[in-house]
Amino acid sequence: MILPQSFYNRPTLTVARELLGARLTRILDGVKLVGIISETEAYIGEEDLACHAKAGLTKRTAPMYGEAGRAYVYFTYGNHWMLNAVTEREGFPAAVLIRAIQPIEGIEVMMKRRGGRDILGPGKLTQAMGIARAENNIRLTEENRRLWVEAGRFVPDKSVTITPRVGLNKTPEPWLSKPWRFLVKDYVIASRTLARRSPIK
Repeated sequence: MILPQSFYNRPTLTVARELLGARLTRILDGVKLVGIISETEAYIGEEDLACHAKAGLTKRTAPMYGEAGRAYVYFTYGNHWMLNAVTEREGFPAAVLIRAIQPIEGIEVMMKRRGGRDILGPGKLTQAMGIARAENNIRLTEENRRLWVEAGRFVPDKSVTITPRVGLNKTPEPWLSKPWRFLVKDYVIASRTLARRSPIK
């Protein structure tokens, strides 16, 4: 079942936690690629100085101000695309960064796109799944032949680690230390094992 708009039209921290275990699904050149979401981060409003919305409504941030359930895809560090799911009510800028997945379908294609390296990190998963500017602002709530999110595995609280967000550089407090990152325990070990075992053709 594809997660509906009502799933995203809720508090961002709730969405970030409940996206763990969901199935990120991508159709790339006719091949279905699927990964279980294993790490997320929440970014909430213009007051959040780690959030792009701190700059207000711009051409870049416009998708964050739109309807819940759309993709916000942006380019960063001159090298990486990042995939986010827009949350909360329209007009309030918030989103969940999808930081990591556990590949379960189309693994060989994803590993080939990564040159046999792991898929740990938000820029690496978008490279593995071929997600870029063309996916910005599309609905994740419908089977659009490109990219969507389906209900997946239930992840109990005992299997989840909550920490401050990472890679925020000079973001000031209290935003630097907000515990808004959610990850499934032991996913790093599992992903590295997958990278070693997956054949590259």
